[in-house]
Amino acid sequence: MGEVWLAEQSRPVRRQVAIKVVKAGMDTAQVLARFDAERQALALMDHPAIAKIFDGGTTPEGRPYFAMEYVRGHAITHHCDSNRLSIRERLELFIQLCDGVQHAHQKGIIHRDLKPSNVLVSVMGAKPVPHIIDFGIAKAISQPLTDNPLFTGLGGFVGTPDYMSPEQSDLSSVDVDTRSDIYSLGVLLYELLTGTLPFDGRRLREAGIDEFRKTIREVDPEKPSTRLTAGNPDSTEVAERRRTQPVKLISLLRGDLDWITIKALEKDRTRRYQTVNALAQDLRRHLNDEPVTAGPPSASYRAGKFVRRHRLGVSVAACAVVVLIGFAVVTAIQVKRVAQERDRANIEAETAKRISDFLVGLFRVSDPSEARGRTVTAREILDKGASELEQLRDEPDIQARLQATIGAVYTGLGAYSAAQPLLERSLSTRKQLHGADHPNTLTAANELANVLWFQDRHTDAEPLFRQVVEGRSRLLGETHPDTLRARYDLASLFARQKRWLEAEALQRDVLAIQQRELGPDHADTLASLNNLAAYLRGLEKFPEAAAIGDELVASRRRVLGADHPSTLLSIANLAVVQNLSGNVKRAEELFLEAIQGQTRVLGEHHRVTARTRVNFSGLLLRQRRYAEAEFNALLAYEAFRAALGESNGATQDAVKRLVDIYDQTSAKGDAAIWRARLIPIPNP
Repeated sequence: MGEVWLAEQSRPVRRQVAIKVVKAGMDTAQVLARFDAERQALALMDHPAIAKIFDGGTTPEGRPYFAMEYVRGHAITHHCDSNRLSIRERLELFIQLCDGVQHAHQKGIIHRDLKPSNVLVSVMGAKPVPHIIDFGIAKAISQPLTDNPLFTGLGGFVGTPDYMSPEQSDLSSVDVDTRSDIYSLGVLLYELLTGTLPFDGRRLREAGIDEFRKTIREVDPEKPSTRLTAGNPDSTEVAERRRTQPVKLISLLRGDLDWITIKALEKDRTRRYQTVNALAQDLRRHLNDEPVTAGPPSASYRAGKFVRRHRLGVSVAACAVVVLIGFAVVTAIQVKRVAQERDRANIEAETAKRISDFLVGLFRVSDPSEARGRTVTAREILDKGASELEQLRDEPDIQARLQATIGAVYTGLGAYSAAQPLLERSLSTRKQLHGADHPNTLTAANELANVLWFQDRHTDAEPLFRQVVEGRSRLLGETHPDTLRARYDLASLFARQKRWLEAEALQRDVLAIQQRELGPDHADTLASLNNLAAYLRGLEKFPEAAAIGDELVASRRRVLGADHPSTLLSIANLAVVQNLSGNVKRAEELFLEAIQGQTRVLGEHHRVTARTRVNFSGLLLRQRRYAEAEFNALLAYEAFRAALGESNGATQDAVKRLVDIYDQTSAKGDAAIWRARLIPIPNP
């Protein structure tokens, strides 16, 4: 219908544009109407993922044209394969594409020809951006795009067969809506995940139009994970283009991505995603490890589709006794499955009700008849809950859940001595009920290890951390985010014990996997980068620690914002490195920025704010700014003592700093008072 030329606009701005013009000799009324419709469709839309139209007109020869955004890029499949994008990166790019198609639908435009060559990807900065082009056969939903009539010829296809929805392949159907684009997106998603189309288009076209239409309308495609079987000779190459191994790729696709893709490819459009946004939201849920709305089709649904495709054969076979027996068996299995699901749902509902009733009961302590005019604190409500957990001894699973919940809240409040026994009992119960490698058991072990870590009981915490690492590695795999977080915690423990070389080696290994699997801007990746900088500081590798610290601060400002607690922590850590490197002026600027932000966001008495003040007081002490050093150290001591107790290592660090300050100012009396608060470290 048209041809596209690269041109340069000279005024009012200078830029490269793409000129689309009707081919000479093809200016029939129908072609001109479609060309006009495409211009109008592009004019209606304004989205980063849709190529923009700038101007239009007619050539001196009378051929219509329009000038649009020139996209310097490649087809989306070519871009993903040539840059070896991981599955996560492909999904993030595909979600941007979905947002563009959703925008078109909101403007009342159905594209009807979504395929790789109509989705070009350019790179802006370091970020790939998709651009949807060629709305030449687009359809308006609510209003005509042109004054000239548009007709779809009866018996003719509209679209590209390989990416065409079942309703588009119906030669007599004009009832095509936005769900047709959803099917085409499903085909494109299938290709991005597996490197192949759901059906071999070349073979189907060779079989003839009727066979092609029958396949598109009746044959269900294989699940993506099934297509990439271990015996597939191309699976290794496909996996390498996704920066993984065949077995790992199959594991990544199995489950959520299988269900999401197959739901988008449903023959019956009422069972597809009803909007492109719903498809994109399910992909976001998958990336965020949240439950997706898609699910595997039930056996009854698959049986219903079989009956509709083979009505005559099923009608004849229904008279046979074997079929009746088979049907009875299938029915019995289904009844049993429904009963099991019902029982499971009832158990969950009853569990939720018991937990709800218990928690509601805790808040009766704030009832006027109970409180008698006294203000009730959150700690008192927690204490009441902990004391009443014994009444649930006949329901150990519920009791273990609540012990873990209340224990976690105690941990957040810094009440570690109260949290520890609850978490110990929760871990013991879950181990008895579910086994040592159950996810709930490993979560309880991790919570208990953290509490011991906070209490400086490193020797007791280490076996638990190792148990979590080994259990999650067996259960979830070496590269699962939860496994990596457990290894991250173990590295942190090594650092607290000043086992810097072990901490550095383990953290570098974790960081390399996170950068590859999760991306450089993922929260877990940035947390690992933060800890690596701290371990390098412990090893006195100050230049490398400072370089990583600068990179981390910039990344967290960009990803999380300047006032996020993690950003402020990175600034405080960088200040310590700069101070140790001798860059005192830069260090002081960073300390003040971190303290102001942490005071505003976390509060004056938060232990993170307190740690920054202790470190800042060391800088002030070396500059003999004793009054300022004393002020910061005293604030830190009070915060640590209230949250962690007098004997905690952090509290004792603040005490040592105060002793140093008073020793240097010759305040011997004050120094003696604070020295008396130092708790001797026992010999091992």
